[in-house]
Amino acid sequence: MAEKEGGVVKNGHEEGLKMAKSLLEDFDLPCGLLPLADVVEVGFVRSTGYMWIVQKKKVEHNFKMISKLVSYDCDIKGYVEKKRIKKLKGVKAKELMLWPPVNEITVDDSPAGKIHFKSLAGITKTFPVEAFAAGQ
Repeated sequence: MAEKEGGVVKNGHEEGLKMAKSLLEDFDLPCGLLPLADVVEVGFVRSTGYMWIVQKKKVEHNFKMISKLVSYDCDIKGYVEKKRIKKLKGVKAKELMLWPPVNEITVDDSPAGKIHFKSLAGITKTFPVEAFAAGQ
C-alpha cells in the first residue's frame, strides 16, 4: 500500500505494543486510548502521520470511569498529529444499541483536560482525559 511506504514497522505483540504506546506519548494522547491484545504489527510513517495497527482479533474494552464500551477491529488505521487522530478507521463506541464508527479523536488544551470523539454520523462525545489513562 502506498500509505505505508517509508513506514517504520514493528512486528509481534511486545514490540508492537511498545511502538503503539510510544506513538500515543509522542503525540500527547492518553496511553490507555488503544487497549490492544495479540498485536501482529504496528507501523508509522512520520512524513504523513499515517499509522496502522493489526491485531489477531477484535477487542472490546469497557472504560469504567465513563461506562463506555469501545470496539477495536483487527485493523486500526488513521493519521496521528499532536493531540489528534483523524480519518480513524477500526474503532467504534457503543451508543445505546448502535456502534457508530469513531472518525476523529482530539485532546484539547484546556486545564480540565477533555478528549473529544467524533463520528461520521455527526455524534461528538466529550470525556475527561483521565478516563483513558493506562489501566483504565
